[in-house]
Amino acid sequence: MIFRQVVKRLRLLPIAGAGLLFLANCGDVQNGSVSRAEAEAARLEYAVQEVQYLQSKGRRVWCVPFARNASGIEIFGNAKTWWAQATGQYNRSKQPEPGAVMAFSATRSNPLGHVAVVSKVEDARRIRVNHANWHRNRISLGMAVVDVSEKNDWSAVRLESNPGALGRVYPVKGFITAEPGNS
Repeated sequence: MIFRQVVKRLRLLPIAGAGLLFLANCGDVQNGSVSRAEAEAARLEYAVQEVQYLQSKGRRVWCVPFARNASGIEIFGNAKTWWAQATGQYNRSKQPEPGAVMAFSATRSNPLGHVAVVSKVEDARRIRVNHANWHRNRISLGMAVVDVSEKNDWSAVRLESNPGALGRVYPVKGFITAEPGNS
């Protein structure tokens, strides 16, 4: 059973690889580089395809695998452990940037924590994120997040769970970027 699941997932690798090769060919002809935006778009496309695959098989969709696939940050385990696991492995920051993983603290109502990938910084107090399982077993793309912290440090946020309606306040530890780091 597990062998069959592995084989099925391995079948997706050529699709992802072909997508990345395509993007590489769309990059700067001079030096063959792919822009950060193109790489982020390819990772997001792969993450969405993975969710669609899981949904087609009647399986659960979780925030951690989605964030890992969409960001390229190779951290495993519950979302509440990501901030600590990133220490010395990835840069950690209190400021959002596109492609960074927003690490939510665990709470009584969200005991495993949560992770989301920043898709856009709109201004100093408002961003957009892509994430999975905020709404059970679904992905949310471009969801608005507003910094409501007293010190403007993104330690407390509200998410636009439904169009035009901000939800309750959630604590955030910070942002993890894919660059190697010491923080």
